[in-house]
Amino acid sequence: REEEREMNPLCLDQGVGLIPWSPLARGFLTGNRNKADINKENTEKTSATKRTETDEYMHKLYYADNDFEIVERLKTVAEKKQVKPAQLALAWILSKSGVCAPIIGATKMYQLEEAVAATQIKLSEEEIKHLEELYQPHRILGHQ
Repeated sequence: REEEREMNPLCLDQGVGLIPWSPLARGFLTGNRNKADINKENTEKTSATKRTETDEYMHKLYYADNDFEIVERLKTVAEKKQVKPAQLALAWILSKSGVCAPIIGATKMYQLEEAVAATQIKLSEEEIKHLEELYQPHRILGHQ
């Protein structure tokens, strides 16, 4: 989301298409992550995947309280539309001007099939606003 402030407007101005990488935020927007995933002392298995237990960089990127509020909202809207949270997240990114094709990391056939089906989901302006209003900018991580 941080690219939306500067890079997206530049690309749109210059006629450059956008190909978002990791549109599901390393799986975070699938709705199956848990704040307890980052607690090293927690012996109870809480996470959906081994990655959620071991990917500390993901924990820095997406495990703020506000991020979980956003996922809860995503899950609520997805349920109303009778789609999966991941599909709704993909439909949201596809609703953005200039987005050509998000790069997804499907590891199973059903994930790919659900991603393809997401191209048929249409969001109203009201739904988009509702999904976006909780977002708070994050500190840029990575190369500095």
